[in-house]
This record gives sequence, C-alpha cells and structure tokens, in this order.
Amino acid sequence: MDKFEIIDTTADIGIRAFGNNLPEVFSNAAIGMLSLITDLETVKERLEKSINVSAIDIETLLVEWLNELIFLFDTEMLLFSRCEITLLTDTQIQASCFGEKVDKTRHILNRGIKSATYHRLKIDRQKDGVSRADIILDI
Repeated sequence: MDKFEIIDTTADIGIRAFGNNLPEVFSNAAIGMLSLITDLETVKERLEKSINVSAIDIETLLVEWLNELIFLFDTEMLLFSRCEITLLTDTQIQASCFGEKVDKTRHILNRGIKSATYHRLKIDRQKDGVSRADIILDI
C-alpha cells in the first residue's frame, strides 16, 4: 500500500494519506506534506522533536497537526523525514519527529506551504482497519 498520493486541485495541492490505522494515516499525511517542501531522502535524522497537539475533534486535529509541522518549518527551519505517533485520540496527538534544520547545501526547497485547510477535508476509517485522509494544503 502507498503511504500517500498527491491530489490534483485547481490552485492548491492535496494529499491523500493511507495507513493500516489512524496513527499511520497521520504520520503519512505529515511525510506526504513535508515531501512537497523538499526531497526527504536528503533529510538526515540528526534531531528528535516531541510534538503535542490538541483539538476539538479528529478532523481539526489533523489540520492542527500539519499546521504545527509547517510552523516548525517556518520558525525553526526544521524538516522531518519520519514521524512516530506515540498517542492519538480524537482530540490529542503526541509524536516524535526526526529530522534536521534546513541545510541549503543539501536541501532544495521546492515550494512553500502556507497551511493545511478544512477544504475537502475527509477522514475515512474502514472496517478492515485501512484508513485514509484527504487534506488540501494552501501553497
């Protein structure tokens, strides 16, 4: 199973993340989004960052989770190539993300992402365990 795919939209860009459970979906959504910023193969795991986000429901949590990663990129120039979800409820996520600060000698920044949005936001939990989420990103 693919971890994510890019969704075509008119002005923005979207991610469809897949997983065997919701923690995998959230992790794959993060990696999918970050892969739009740079080639994650060039990002080394030099640091670990603990991230905790709360929200009123699971959909809002996905948006806030991705926006926290965008915030860390914008303010601290952090890129992550792996995110391990250690806790996920309908209102809270805790994760350890691994990566490094942007190194302009190795990281080509492909595009900026302004934010994750609620436009066409959808989280599907399947009975067979496989789940997916669609989210549009403002670029």
